[in-house]
Amino acid sequence: MEGTHLKQARLPRLGRDSAWLAGADIIAVFLALLGQVVLTRALWTETYGLFIIALDVFATLFLVIDLGLPTLLARDGANAPHRIWPSILRIYNLQIRAAIPFLIVSLFVVLSVASLSSHLPLVLLCAVIALVHIASYAPRSGLRAAGEARLEAWTKVFERGITTLTYLALYGLGVTSVAGYASAFLLGAMCGLVFALVWVKSTLRGYSHDQGCPGDMGEVWISNRTLLVQALPFAITLGVLPYVVRVEKFIVSIELGVDSAALFHVAQLAWLAGLVIPQALRAALLPVLGKVRHNEQEFSHHMNAALDVCMGLLPIGIFSGAAIVGLFLPLAFPTQYIDGSLGASAVDLFTVLLLGWCFTMLSTPTYTALQAGMHPWRFTLFIVVVVGFSAVVGLWLIGWQATYGLTEGLYAAALASSLSALFALITSIHLSNSWPYVFGRFKQWVFAITGIVLACAGILQDSWLVLGGIVLLPFIPQAVEAVRSKLQENPVLKTLQEE
Repeated sequence: MEGTHLKQARLPRLGRDSAWLAGADIIAVFLALLGQVVLTRALWTETYGLFIIALDVFATLFLVIDLGLPTLLARDGANAPHRIWPSILRIYNLQIRAAIPFLIVSLFVVLSVASLSSHLPLVLLCAVIALVHIASYAPRSGLRAAGEARLEAWTKVFERGITTLTYLALYGLGVTSVAGYASAFLLGAMCGLVFALVWVKSTLRGYSHDQGCPGDMGEVWISNRTLLVQALPFAITLGVLPYVVRVEKFIVSIELGVDSAALFHVAQLAWLAGLVIPQALRAALLPVLGKVRHNEQEFSHHMNAALDVCMGLLPIGIFSGAAIVGLFLPLAFPTQYIDGSLGASAVDLFTVLLLGWCFTMLSTPTYTALQAGMHPWRFTLFIVVVVGFSAVVGLWLIGWQATYGLTEGLYAAALASSLSALFALITSIHLSNSWPYVFGRFKQWVFAITGIVLACAGILQDSWLVLGGIVLLPFIPQAVEAVRSKLQENPVLKTLQEE
């Protein structure tokens, strides 16, 4: 390549991008909660439970088709924006090849199992929904790597908004067919994919005459072989990762029945709404850490700034989450999910899950460090170990407590989820070699963990222990300062030198 080109570039920034992604995810989750309210009122509890289990099963099984390639694009794309669109097309080519034999086997299994074939329309719709979601990951990662996390955020809002509006329209028409609501979900997912593709293509049109060569984003992109080998840890991880938040629900459905799984899912909905915050921070932090992963000082600086943000969000998340869920769930969902007639109250189960949300928030920097670091197989090991721990602890706790009744089994599931989140925090610190990063701020870690345990216990028991959360308040100013600081350069004139 020859010549030098100057182009105005919008670089990824942690504060700005995480704000866009978190804001969009919060809106999308509240729209999703509204959609779930409609579903619980339009469908029988058993049918609703079947729908969510079918969605979760296919979302879990089909993620392997992702191949881990969008994660690499998010990590490396900022180094060569002109290669983002060609890389998206390349990712699709590889994913389609991987999907064909996998889909043939899946179709054969569905037709062979009576319990699945008897609900064939619903099963097929859920399968297509999972595939469309996977197809949207590459263009959304491309937008984030190009510094356009705001557009990625809008794709999520539009997707969920269209789905929820369609749910409301069907409910208003008196539709009670689960296949009808699955079709609405598919419509929203397809719209989200189209928006992502159109916007990433439009964003990168300035590079249409200067697409460089595959190696511009790094040596792993030179050939398909090196790319797939580098992406393999993330591909394996994605095949296992969904079980981290679903394993307890699967065990509940087996041990306690579909009705209990539906109740646990309602409690998890509010918890998952909170999880969009650490997920958005990870998404924004990945390209930032990926860009400086060869610079230990800069890497450490961004890690500590991210921890400032995470600690500052703890008191906000705990108290606002408990208040919103305590008011919203009883008003929104049918009484059987709240009054304990199904074994427990979804509000109380959420409070136990809230402790796990806090541990997940604290693990955000070290979790992302494993993704962006020099040893991607450690991230794979991390996820596999965490899922194994979740399965063992879940089977033991839920199976043990289920013998005493539905209430005990459901609380055991929520406790198992929170214990798994604590285990994930400790494991991510260890595998990312971040103990110096922890011990350097040891007092803050002690205050944070003590505060979240006391606050969550106090909310659950409605006792004075909740006042222990006061020790978390001093973290808020440092979070504000971290967001305001320039963790990444402002958009500058980048020089793309061609060799």
